[in-house]
Amino acid sequence: MPAGLVALLDDVSIIARAAAASIDDIGVAAGKAGTKTAGVVIDDAAVTPSYVTGFKPARELPIIWQITKGSLKNKLLILLPGALLLSFFLPSAIIFILLAGGAYLSYEGAEKVMEKLGGAKHGKTLEDPIEDPVAFEKKRVAGAIRTDLILSAEIMAITLNEVAAEDFVTRAGVLAVVGVAVTVFVYGAVALLVKVDDLGLHLTEKPSEAAQRFGRFLLKAMPVLLAGLSLIGTVAMLWVGGGIILHGMHELGLHSLSDWAHDAEVAVEAATGSLAGILGWATYAALSALVGLALGMIIALVLHKVLKVGNEEGAH
Repeated sequence: MPAGLVALLDDVSIIARAAAASIDDIGVAAGKAGTKTAGVVIDDAAVTPSYVTGFKPARELPIIWQITKGSLKNKLLILLPGALLLSFFLPSAIIFILLAGGAYLSYEGAEKVMEKLGGAKHGKTLEDPIEDPVAFEKKRVAGAIRTDLILSAEIMAITLNEVAAEDFVTRAGVLAVVGVAVTVFVYGAVALLVKVDDLGLHLTEKPSEAAQRFGRFLLKAMPVLLAGLSLIGTVAMLWVGGGIILHGMHELGLHSLSDWAHDAEVAVEAATGSLAGILGWATYAALSALVGLALGMIIALVLHKVLKVGNEEGAH
């Protein structure tokens, strides 16, 4: 074989190995970064089904698909380039964006807790009479995509912070992988959730007694499942939001709160033997959630009691 061809093939093999290693690095980094976005993802999955409330079953999946496309555009065409430019030209701003996102998550979670405890609800209602179904659908989809933009920005900021030390290609790859994976997971799960009750109703009409029982079980289980998702989403928002605040304050040299939470975690680990890892993590998560709840309640009170923002009655 000519020497030139051998050299070319050798160069190709080196490039291929480098590409494979880069892909592997992206996969590992994406997995680590993805776990950090759990609170936002769970809340997104819990909230999104409300956007198809009030529509005929035949319109539910098309609406979810429209929101999914809008979410991908948010992440890949707006947020990903913006995050990369930010990491290249002004990386020091990432921590402040994270703190703002942590405060937002804490506020959202705390407001839900306050509403559950009997506080006033804020924002526009989703139960207004539908006079123009086409206009109503467009408005609902646009609102969902705007909400997704906020949540997606936080997901991308968390992800970017986790891979800030990686090279440009890895950062871009991880942001793209996490963005697509989160979108597919959230809206795929939502599509399944909103169709479970239709499946249950369909099964109740079958001649088989077993199918009818399972159908009735699905119909009864769906409200419980959605309520459980909402609760988990609220807790996760407070935990993630508070954790971001603790981490951000520590990075800025304000160590008191983060040291308090870390010391409590270490103390629990030292006292719990074989369960040290789980209980230590749970302790830090719980304290992070308390920090998120306290901060979120302060923000909510300032917005609604002092600034009088969003004081009309309604449900999210």
